[in-house]
Amino acid sequence: MNLNMFLRRVLVSLSVVLICTACIGLVQARSIESVSFLMAAPFADATQDLVMQFNREHRGDIHLKVIRGPLETEAISDLAISSLLLGKAPFDGLLMDVTWLPKYAAAGWMEPLEGFFNQDDLDSLAMGAREGNSYDGHLYRWPMTSDMGLLYYRTDLMDKPPETPDELVLISQTLQKDKKIDWGYVWQGRQYEGLSCVYLEMIDGFGGDWLEPTDNQIGLDLKPGVEAAAWLQGLIDRGVSPKAVTNYAEPEALQSFKVGDAAFMRNWPYAWAELQKSDSAVKGNVGITTMVAKPGHATSTLGSWGLTVLKGSKHVDASIEAIRFLTTDAAQKQLYLQYGYTPTQQAVFDDPQLLTESPILEDFQKALKVVKPRPETPLYAQISDVLQRQLSSILTHEQTPKAGMDVATDNTRQILISAGDQP
Repeated sequence: MNLNMFLRRVLVSLSVVLICTACIGLVQARSIESVSFLMAAPFADATQDLVMQFNREHRGDIHLKVIRGPLETEAISDLAISSLLLGKAPFDGLLMDVTWLPKYAAAGWMEPLEGFFNQDDLDSLAMGAREGNSYDGHLYRWPMTSDMGLLYYRTDLMDKPPETPDELVLISQTLQKDKKIDWGYVWQGRQYEGLSCVYLEMIDGFGGDWLEPTDNQIGLDLKPGVEAAAWLQGLIDRGVSPKAVTNYAEPEALQSFKVGDAAFMRNWPYAWAELQKSDSAVKGNVGITTMVAKPGHATSTLGSWGLTVLKGSKHVDASIEAIRFLTTDAAQKQLYLQYGYTPTQQAVFDDPQLLTESPILEDFQKALKVVKPRPETPLYAQISDVLQRQLSSILTHEQTPKAGMDVATDNTRQILISAGDQP
């Protein structure tokens, strides 16, 4: 064999090896599934370490990416809906607020999840965290964090929290008279979703329903609905709450309570961690409970965020793998300890070490057991907007509680009738 022929054979063999190596690499590259979830900015930031851990453990198999959305939660929904209306969304899944689920499910935008989560999985969730994940007989959302409305109170100013709305007012007025605080109670009175949550707790506490879940009967203009609106208006009229509360969202209420201006505050679990910081004037002097009205009837608005898989995703199994990872006990403990996100797994609430480090977790679980969902309808955004507008006009004395709730009822009924959801 001459030298030229030998070199040609070597080059041919080398080419075959390179081609095979390239093909193997291409096959391997194609076998890695890329999965993406859209999340509101705070959640995207909080899950960064978990995403990196997932990608290390699934290297060569699945690559998870979290798309950091806007800070405002409603802007996330607007972004997702715009993408879905235009066609296939550029992400596989979405971290979804509990009130969005009926709208997305009714539009056919989500993959049913009951084939991926069995009864044992459902039973592992804490009571309260099991709410708001299904619609029309299908499981569409797996909860990552729970959220519930809480009543914060000053333990240095009272031996125990109030058990009725009248007690809350009486304690507030006594403390104000003794010049121990400027305000009795601060809450979310701005015309936005927070006001609907405040009102839901009160109408439920007074024994009524915003929208009766079995037959969509509206309860806003009935006695409990009017009493709830009148009570909120009375807080401002009697000086228990500042007039400025009509411009308060969560941050404003938190700031007032944190600097020691108020005896009570309505807010969500995240506020607890803020009140324990070194710049908090009330650090070490705060307890939590739930809103009450009827004797023995505690009430709390259900919040929570859960993960969904969007219809049309080509990576459903990989997305489920990511969802399971982001909601493990270990992941939830990390999100709670580092960012204050309340868990959904019962095992995390029962964790002895976690309870020792954070005893308040037991109080969070008590509140989670009495949560009240907001009306589970695809039209929730519209009827909540109606309620907020009328409540705002009542709080500012543009109309009476009865007149405002009559208008809210009529407008809500028209929305439901137009969609065929009112009998």
